[in-house]
Amino acid sequence: MSGAGKTAIGTEVHRQWKATGAPVVMVDGDQVRRIVGQDQSDADYTLVARRKNAERLFEICRWLDLEGINVVCSHLSLFADLRDRNRETFSSYFEVFVDVPIDVLVERDDKGIYQAARRGETANVVGVDIDFPRPERADLVVENGGFNVPLSRWAGDILRAVGIVA
Repeated sequence: MSGAGKTAIGTEVHRQWKATGAPVVMVDGDQVRRIVGQDQSDADYTLVARRKNAERLFEICRWLDLEGINVVCSHLSLFADLRDRNRETFSSYFEVFVDVPIDVLVERDDKGIYQAARRGETANVVGVDIDFPRPERADLVVENGGFNVPLSRWAGDILRAVGIVA
């Protein structure tokens, strides 16, 4: 969910993987939303709009995969059927779930998203008024509820699990 560390960890995975000389690109769900202008209102974060963005990310990642480019894709994945489609479609798929308890997310809430939703000032917040279905088949679960684990360690653990580094 928002504030779990998906982008920060994904960025470090990308940095370390790229340092090996492999062709790799970072695709971030929030950045894609910004690029296409789907980040302007609460309506851009409804379940329907979130599905549209997830399908857009799938297509971008599929295109890059077909071009032989490795992808680190960081986004809030709400749709089990799309995760299943990823497993069936991509040449190599490795799903990482960054798990953080909701009370920790609220405490970390730098953007004020959870507090605004709890006050009724905003809507369509996953974990508040949109349910978060936990991934059931993640290849790796990163427990990021603490504040003392360096990003480099999480990224290294992920790259070792994928078999990119020893």
